[in-house]
Amino acid sequence: MEISPDSWILYEWRGLQLNATIAFTWVVMAVLVIGARAITLRLSAGETVSRWQVMLEVIVSTIRQQIDDVGAQKPDRYLPFIGTLFLFIATANILAIVPGYQPPTGSLSTTAALAICVLIAVPLFSIARRGLAGYLKTYVRPTPFMLPFNIISEVSRTVALAVRLYGNVMSGTVIVGILISVAPFFFPVLMQLLGLLTGLIQAYIFAILAMVYIASASRVHGKTGGDDAPNPEKGD
Repeated sequence: MEISPDSWILYEWRGLQLNATIAFTWVVMAVLVIGARAITLRLSAGETVSRWQVMLEVIVSTIRQQIDDVGAQKPDRYLPFIGTLFLFIATANILAIVPGYQPPTGSLSTTAALAICVLIAVPLFSIARRGLAGYLKTYVRPTPFMLPFNIISEVSRTVALAVRLYGNVMSGTVIVGILISVAPFFFPVLMQLLGLLTGLIQAYIFAILAMVYIASASRVHGKTGGDDAPNPEKGD
């Protein structure tokens, strides 16, 4: 039984290998791009809309509301990044119902890449909101002696994001493999349903944690205003 899709080599040429992780990652990306393109080509602002448009609007509005609940007063600023994280992880896990498919999130290289994206996004959003000096000051609060600990915290939470997602997806694959060998006709159906639920939960947790880190780094200390604060005159 192959635990990680990294070990499944689909094609090799002169030392260059194409494994299942890369192939299935591109499959997920293609599904998202083609699906989004097909739905947005027929968007309607009238009373009659397609079911796919309704589904897309529900997904976008739900993600936007979750970002707002975290504490970001302008969720549209973070919606593209957080929404992409959630949809990629959720789609990668949901496609596990397709025979022969292995979720790329079952590879540590994929989850590490996603976590690194969050690691890069945190300072970028924070610098855009607070400026470079304001962001760097967070590393020396409440005292300069906290600098090494804050750096370690930044790195450790990135590692935790990657390992948490990888561990949950990989453990599900191992459990399914064991149960298939014990009872090949009954348990796989139940485990597939449980796997779909777990995959959606893991996508939600990853996206929410990413938003929490970004919101925490972007919050301006000692100020009650700012461009993220509600403005009654503008109807925020």
